[in-house]
Amino acid sequence: MFPFETIITIDRSLKLPVYRQIAVSIIQAVRNGVIKPGTPLLSSREMARLLGVHRKTVIAAYDELNAQDWITILPRKQVHVSEKIPHLRPQKWEQEETTPPYQNSLNIPFVEVEPITTVQPTDSFRWLIDDGRPDIRLSPISSLLKTYRLLAARKSVSKKTAQDNAQGTIRLRIELANYLSETRGINISEENLLITHGAQMSIYLAARLLAVPKTSVIVGKPNYPMANKVFNQLNATLIEVAMDSNGLDVDKVEQLCKKTKISVVYVIPHHHYPTTVTLSVERRIKLLELSKRYNFVIIEDDYDYDYHYSSSPYLPLASAQHHGNIIYIGSFSKVLDPAIRIGFMVAPVNFIAQATELRKIIDIGGDMYMQDALAVLIQEREISRHLKKAKKVYHQRRERLAQLLQQSLSSHVSYSIPSGGMAMWIRFNSIIDIQELTDTLVKNRLKISCINKAENAFRFGFASMEEQELEETVDLIKQAVEKLILKN
Repeated sequence: MFPFETIITIDRSLKLPVYRQIAVSIIQAVRNGVIKPGTPLLSSREMARLLGVHRKTVIAAYDELNAQDWITILPRKQVHVSEKIPHLRPQKWEQEETTPPYQNSLNIPFVEVEPITTVQPTDSFRWLIDDGRPDIRLSPISSLLKTYRLLAARKSVSKKTAQDNAQGTIRLRIELANYLSETRGINISEENLLITHGAQMSIYLAARLLAVPKTSVIVGKPNYPMANKVFNQLNATLIEVAMDSNGLDVDKVEQLCKKTKISVVYVIPHHHYPTTVTLSVERRIKLLELSKRYNFVIIEDDYDYDYHYSSSPYLPLASAQHHGNIIYIGSFSKVLDPAIRIGFMVAPVNFIAQATELRKIIDIGGDMYMQDALAVLIQEREISRHLKKAKKVYHQRRERLAQLLQQSLSSHVSYSIPSGGMAMWIRFNSIIDIQELTDTLVKNRLKISCINKAENAFRFGFASMEEQELEETVDLIKQAVEKLILKN
């Protein structure tokens, strides 16, 4: 009799059911050539007795093997390994693979993507300085989810789920078109909108259609790293142009246009990432004129337009007369919660049509319930009421952070108070090395998510912190700075 007890291993400490362990052991023995095609197996009663398990457990294992065509069951006669399986040469026991399959590396060549540095789980830290995120404690998430449940429970929903949703639900696109017209002066129809999983997807889709290999793309220096990552991944030629207190150096853009063909200018004119500076009116006008004269597309990333404190914000470039050569990108993640991935792209209809087709290749459609729930919040002005409240709170937090920096770190840092947004750009003097500082802070369970070594600076996201949290965080930074000064 074949020694089945030597090839079938049962470990009752595993989460895998015993019947599956029996089935997997037999499959592995067949694959390794230990059991030949056509080999008779013990009856369920005999196998159960041999392995010390209930007969129903063996029956379940045999049913599993039979369903996968590893064995053939002849009622009241015999169970044997399927004869359709090719004969495999037995492996020597010392050569048998003992490593679980997915602990091996894939040795066949494939495209490798440069890793992106991400923030470690916040559970590892007591404090986290983010790069400018909303305070979800203020967010109307409960209203959004309540509306979501109501919409999902409707009888008519089954018909809607069969609709093509790649461009975004018509309800959200109509409401969003009205909202953008009312708040940002962008006059469009629902056909000019594509709803995406956040601004990052919009950036990728736009870049994928515009930035073919070797295309010259102008970005600010420094710039939003994830945008640079997209253009580099597409093999575009990235040309960095300096930033100053008035935003992107548009005169330099003009000089570059005279020398080479520029296809795309990626710009964050409202609150530049990471520096938070705003592109001046004069430079906005000139950039629009250059776009028309040299026929390049502007990708306008307006990720946090809704937050402004000192005065009314500049209207987006997309609100001007630009002959359709601006791809405008925004997001509700900065309004609701970074986990709510709803962004949008505004562009001419023919471009939106192609972006929608490209989106289908990687993502057939978004969450229609969530999109329609957001549409309801926009229509009922819940979003507007939330923004009015949030702007007041964030304004107070910005002022408190500025006070704390002046009181505790004024001799070590330089900064400008931004007119809006949710973060402040803080530069250290040459005495303090930003990398050394962040390493010191990590030991005290404080993590800074966005630093720039070249600028010796970091983004301090103040919106997500209450005033007491801001005070504790700045105090930790002050202590770390004093420690580094003594050390050096």
